[in-house]
Amino acid sequence: MGTDRARLRGSCLCGHVTYRVEDAFEYAMICHCADCRRATGSAFKPFAGIAADRIAVQDDTRLLRYGGDAAHDAHCQRCGSLLYSLVREGSYVHVTLGTLIDDPSIRPTAHIFVASKASWDMICDDLPRFDRFPFDQ
Repeated sequence: MGTDRARLRGSCLCGHVTYRVEDAFEYAMICHCADCRRATGSAFKPFAGIAADRIAVQDDTRLLRYGGDAAHDAHCQRCGSLLYSLVREGSYVHVTLGTLIDDPSIRPTAHIFVASKASWDMICDDLPRFDRFPFDQ
């Protein structure tokens, strides 16, 4: 990790897994896809994206990875908290904003996968809405 940016602290619910990530997120969104709903148990997953080499997990042997080498969700082995998702062919992580202890400088700028959101999920803001991930070709 670089040293010119602030480092934010993050943790799972039980504190078994901690991490630090640079406050240099490139984007932040709120995902409403069925996979994120199931992974979080919520209507959506607020996340911020950053290059994968910008996050440092204290002890990654404490992680449970669901998925493969190029894309997976990283959970705490003890409490099951979803900490981040490795995405974009292993080049980025989507850090779940709810696991950050420190306040990031970025805020979500869009809702994604709104066409597949739960029928009971009401979006109550004016952020732009997309039916897919905007950076996909």
